[in-house]
Amino acid sequence: MSMDDRFSETHLLATELTLTEQRALVFQLLYTMYAFNYEMSLEDIADNYYRGFDVEIPRDSTVFIMVNGIIEDRTELDEKIIPLLKNWRLDRLGVPTTLILRLAAWEIINTATDSAVILNEAVELAKCFAEKDSYKFINGVLDGFVKSSL
Repeated sequence: MSMDDRFSETHLLATELTLTEQRALVFQLLYTMYAFNYEMSLEDIADNYYRGFDVEIPRDSTVFIMVNGIIEDRTELDEKIIPLLKNWRLDRLGVPTTLILRLAAWEIINTATDSAVILNEAVELAKCFAEKDSYKFINGVLDGFVKSSL
């Protein structure tokens, strides 16, 4: 079944998405949480995605767990990312770049997914959602993150 076929059905379960599509959804949910200054609950945002986009995000899904974990750990993630920014401050980065760095760093720390896969997925997310050429910056920072995590 193609992605288009899945979207034409009544609704789509986040668990039916490929891992790449799930990461894109995680990014979109993180961006939405940021836009609401983290004052709206993830449950409410997930419900809005269901009503607005017919995408059901179960509370026990990988997507929901990742978003919740990244939000809860964002301060600690930032503390690990900041030393790797070389002549940049976190508050000077674009929001998409910051969110992609957090997503990938969290996944490197909390999953068994190969770090090369995570870096590649982060680069692809950056090409789709972040500022022009930020994928190069993200790749460099995350490469340093992986090396410092060993």
